[in-house]
Amino acid sequence: MQHGWPALYTLLLWWFSTGVILYLNGLPRATHKWTFGAATVLLGVALLGVAASADDTRVSGAYLAFTAALMVWAWQEIGFLLGYVTGPRRVACPSGARGWRRVGFAVLAILYHELALIVLGAAIALLSWGQPNQLALWTFAVLWLMRLSAKLNVFLGVRNLNEQFLPEHLRYMHSYFRKRPGNALFPVTVIAITALAAAAWHSAVASSVSVFDATACSFVAMLLSLALLEHWFMVLPLPSEKLWDWGLRSRAPHA
Repeated sequence: MQHGWPALYTLLLWWFSTGVILYLNGLPRATHKWTFGAATVLLGVALLGVAASADDTRVSGAYLAFTAALMVWAWQEIGFLLGYVTGPRRVACPSGARGWRRVGFAVLAILYHELALIVLGAAIALLSWGQPNQLALWTFAVLWLMRLSAKLNVFLGVRNLNEQFLPEHLRYMHSYFRKRPGNALFPVTVIAITALAAAAWHSAVASSVSVFDATACSFVAMLLSLALLEHWFMVLPLPSEKLWDWGLRSRAPHA
């Protein structure tokens, strides 16, 4: 079960943490500053967790590093959805914008968010520099690359944009998305993620790796598998939002 438990833990944490963030984001605007303040405190705790686990190559160290990296990631998710960490451009994309002009407007809409990711990634790298447990950095890197892939695909155009996940104060972001059956980048990203997930699973089940490495690779492999699933959610006619109906209920009274 050294592969099964990390996979199950990743699945449950992915599903539950997404729902909690959506629920908190749907609460009245007056609560958002307290939510962001609490998330910032947890960010500090998470960075301490990254530092504490960096030299720990026990299975418990793998769990701590993975959880801490996800908590760091959750901070920027909350900051973005609450509207505190987005970008200098907070209006819709002009309807006539095309090509690089549209790219420029889109970058300005999420610039602070992207800079925050760079700072957080650098912080994790520094806290674990030269240490044997690099799972926190691997986890953050996978989340970063998969989110970048998702952003590029919704910018170029996919079938399902899941607009309902964005709160009212971020509705202008919809104008930077494009709804279409697919785009040329999508198959490339799906093949790349599939190959990465397969390589990670292969490393996880290899007989020559230690228990720690098998656990760490299982975390990464499951995270990549979930990223692959999320990419397919973009184009398949499936009501994926039903997975988090409970997290969206907080928006109902304010709709």
